Amino acid sequence: MSDIMDITGFILSGSLITIQLFFITAIFSIPLGCLVALGKISKIKPIKAVLSLYTWAFRGTPLLLQLFFTYFGLPVIGIRLSPLAAASIAFTINYAAYLAEIFRSGIESIDKGQFEASKVLGMNYCQTMIKIIIPQAIRNVIPPVCNESINLIKDSALVATIGVGDLLRAAKEVVTRDFTITPFIIAAILYLILTSVLVMAFRKLEKKYSIN
Repeated sequence: MSDIMDITGFILSGSLITIQLFFITAIFSIPLGCLVALGKISKIKPIKAVLSLYTWAFRGTPLLLQLFFTYFGLPVIGIRLSPLAAASIAFTINYAAYLAEIFRSGIESIDKGQFEASKVLGMNYCQTMIKIIIPQAIRNVIPPVCNESINLIKDSALVATIGVGDLLRAAKEVVTRDFTITPFIIAAILYLILTSVLVMAFRKLEKKYSIN
């Protein structure tokens, strides 16, 4: 029992990195995704073209490749980043591309009549988006954003490939040292706990917006 507690404690220390990466990515990718989504629905063609190229490139290539490029590729041009910084940048840019498409579809799902009604009320574009469109779009995008959040928790395991001591890397180290599969079982349970907490949080958020 004491061995299991020691193993769990060691793996939990790795889960702190997983949680840290999750929050860093969420904090920066959500607003970036919103800005990209608004740019893609704007009437300025050069901006739409550049942002479409961005989402196409980062959604169409593996996150692992982007992670390798950020950590191993950037030093070639003189930009050296710590493993966690490289992972944070790669994850943020990647997830912002996915979230941008989610937010764009959420905004475009709102009936165009509401834009026209806001004009009748004398609202400008920014007022319309902030007070009418975005609050309704948020309700529509909660389920897919929840799915992306769960994927983010699982994708965080990729950072082990560049030497970040996350939850999975901690489990692998114990497996290599002790020749037992128990750490993998503990890691699986911890991943399930983290994703379950996310699901419950999003369900409460969805319920709140459905009432509103």
